[in-house]
Amino acid sequence: MASATPAAPDHTPDAVLVVDFGAQYAQLIARRVREARVYSEIVPSTMPVDEMLAKNPKAIILSGGPSSVYAEGAPSLDKAIFEAGVPVFGMCYGFQLMAVALGGTVDDNGAREYGRTALSVSKPGSTLFEGTPTEQSVWMSHGDACSAAPTGFAVTASTDVVPVAAFEDDERKLYGVQYHPEVLHSTYGQQILEHFLYRGAGIAPDWTTTNVVEEQVAAIRAQVGTKRAICGLSGGVDSSVAAAIVQKAIGSQLTCVYVDHGLQRKGESEQVEKDFVAATGVQLKVVDAEERFLTALAGVSDPETKRKIIGREFIRVFEQAQAELVAEAGAAGEDVAFLVQGTLYPDIVESGGGTGTANIKSHHNVGGLPDDIEFELIEPLRQLFKDEVRMVGQELGLPEEIVQRQPFPGPGLGIRIVGEVTKERLDLLREADFIAREELTAAGLDREIWQCPVVLLADVRSVGVQGDGRTYGHPIVLRPVSSEDAMTADWSRLPYDVLAKISTRITNEVADVNRVVLDVTSKPPGTIEWE
Repeated sequence: MASATPAAPDHTPDAVLVVDFGAQYAQLIARRVREARVYSEIVPSTMPVDEMLAKNPKAIILSGGPSSVYAEGAPSLDKAIFEAGVPVFGMCYGFQLMAVALGGTVDDNGAREYGRTALSVSKPGSTLFEGTPTEQSVWMSHGDACSAAPTGFAVTASTDVVPVAAFEDDERKLYGVQYHPEVLHSTYGQQILEHFLYRGAGIAPDWTTTNVVEEQVAAIRAQVGTKRAICGLSGGVDSSVAAAIVQKAIGSQLTCVYVDHGLQRKGESEQVEKDFVAATGVQLKVVDAEERFLTALAGVSDPETKRKIIGREFIRVFEQAQAELVAEAGAAGEDVAFLVQGTLYPDIVESGGGTGTANIKSHHNVGGLPDDIEFELIEPLRQLFKDEVRMVGQELGLPEEIVQRQPFPGPGLGIRIVGEVTKERLDLLREADFIAREELTAAGLDREIWQCPVVLLADVRSVGVQGDGRTYGHPIVLRPVSSEDAMTADWSRLPYDVLAKISTRITNEVADVNRVVLDVTSKPPGTIEWE
């Protein structure tokens, strides 16, 4: 089969576009819009306005950003966006851009505000502030300030030092606030955002997980036709939900392929065959590829190289499985032309796609695939955050054991070994990981943390004392984190007694490990995975 471009068309509803001006909260804005049951997407501020409008957005939100609107090289925006008849809501930097573009005044008058600030609402019956108090706490982060609103705008709020902290133009459906309504510190922020969406932009809150399933099922049927698809099933939430959606769309035209690459956690292969197949009845083909992967990874320590090797070998295994499936189907069998992947929106963002941001790391589904891939991709979850994927899984009736499973990277333990991947190191890490998971479950902490990567520092050894003798063993790192969607994360404050029990068991029960350490880094600056 001729090589196909590794990209499937996005079948998504008309969106509210969040224009990212380098804000630390752009992803949070998109999430808050979705929490209001309105679909949202993030686009970079460098995208031409005509391309934004070609997406037929229901509304546009301009994010904050670290720059001054007057700084050399600061992000700008074509004034045409305000003349297109699309409702626009500016926040912080986006608010100031709107003010300047439309003839208002923004200047550096020393009116700097950072953190919690008291906002005074001068028009409590306005579109944005209807039903909220005249005095409310908001989260500010700005140096420049708006001192005069553009012609046609009503000033609806101010602070002690900023005369124009919010303005509204109902006729043109243009709105703006100097603060960050998307953060929880802005007490009525979600209500203000919803007022813009429902009252200002006239959008109905009707985007639900049921919509996602129905839209994706219809799109997948149209994309696949009478051909067949294979899905790389890992047993994780993402691949399981993706497979369940595709099976709902095309039924027996889908075969799931479970690659036993030797990089799984303890007991994982058995769980996939038992839980998912029992829940869905999907056709499952198991491929034993442990030796192939370990051979390809031999001598490789660089994390990006490991990711790309694992991604490449996955595709090669799928192509082999494709050939076998076609041969089994016989001459009358339809072509196996599609590969299903559980790619999520954070995967797209962190791989440098969707927001114009830097490539943080190559995701195994994004950027880790070879250029000569011979499948067309089906990625039904590529516009969703992790918690939304779980809701879709519940909508599809998948069991809790699958839907609530903690995230696990597609490259498996291969990227949780800092150093070369070998069978011996994998077995060591499997045991340490199993102990940590077992104790977290026993303590009832599975739902309180997002995930707990267990990392082996294979190229590091430290001195220890065990059995009255000197040891020179490997450190194990525990990385428990709390997060909503993996875009940001904080380290989880686990009880000391639980940490102590995990450490004691690992150093007692796992050979060649004499030290357990705790990673207390947030994201940013660190990522959740070490590699």
